[in-house]
Amino acid sequence: MRVRQPVRSSTGDLRVGVHTSIAGGISKALDRAASLNCRTLQIFSHNPRQWRKSSISPEEVNRFRLLRKKFDISPVFVHVSYLINLASLSSEILKKSIDLLAYELDNADAVDAEYIVLHTGSAGGQDEHKARIGAADALLKAIGTREHRASVLLENTAGERGDITSSIKALAEIIDACKSDRVSGICIDTCHAFSSGYDLRSPEGVDKLFSEVSKYIGLDKLKLIHLNDSKKALGSGVDRHEHIGKGFIGIKGFNTMLSDKRISNIPIILETPKKNEEDDRRNLQTVFGILMNHGRTIIPRSRI
Repeated sequence: MRVRQPVRSSTGDLRVGVHTSIAGGISKALDRAASLNCRTLQIFSHNPRQWRKSSISPEEVNRFRLLRKKFDISPVFVHVSYLINLASLSSEILKKSIDLLAYELDNADAVDAEYIVLHTGSAGGQDEHKARIGAADALLKAIGTREHRASVLLENTAGERGDITSSIKALAEIIDACKSDRVSGICIDTCHAFSSGYDLRSPEGVDKLFSEVSKYIGLDKLKLIHLNDSKKALGSGVDRHEHIGKGFIGIKGFNTMLSDKRISNIPIILETPKKNEEDDRRNLQTVFGILMNHGRTIIPRSRI
């Protein structure tokens, strides 16, 4: 079965969105995204901190598909559960992780999402190379349960203890081990990249990141950017997201990165701190202001 490809915007027409709550039903995420004038979104398909599985009702599936078309929201990304650890040494956790990942793919297909976004897991004291090979094997088992239309994006991590995907080379190792078009690319999280040592405040640091993507994976496989500032300093190895421009990356860093033509058509999702939707609105205004300063074609700020 052919892996679904997202609808592409016209040249320079960038799709920006936020990670959106599914409280009250998964289709409610589209209402919330539309109220913020988002053109893409990311969701959880269920409670990400529970192993328990539950099906999405046909009514919610139908409403999700109708609203997505109505609001022209594409691509749709499903971020998988935080419980999944494909590198676990525990046979029980590993089996549950494989089963849950297959369930995430089922849910993504139900709502016609193009991608799921995955943190592969933690080494748990074992050799990192061995852990990555094990994670690749577990990933292949999950995607081999049946033919899914949605494909998998691997996300970089912040370099916390046990992390096995905090560098571009590490992500490439898993992709190469999988040798499957169902693992179709990567998601770069700016907070994670900064915390793991990529200095996104400077042109040299931004170039290092995207040059490594080009060399080891291919820029055509960069499918999503999680745009987040960092509460912690460069190389801290701590995953703590901050509002855009309020953390250690800062407005200057985001100006530098978002002016890079290599990512001119890559969808952007914000995962910034949120007490209410006004937080999302303020962060979107900041990002849209930066983009328009660089001549990018986006939804006018007057509509935000």
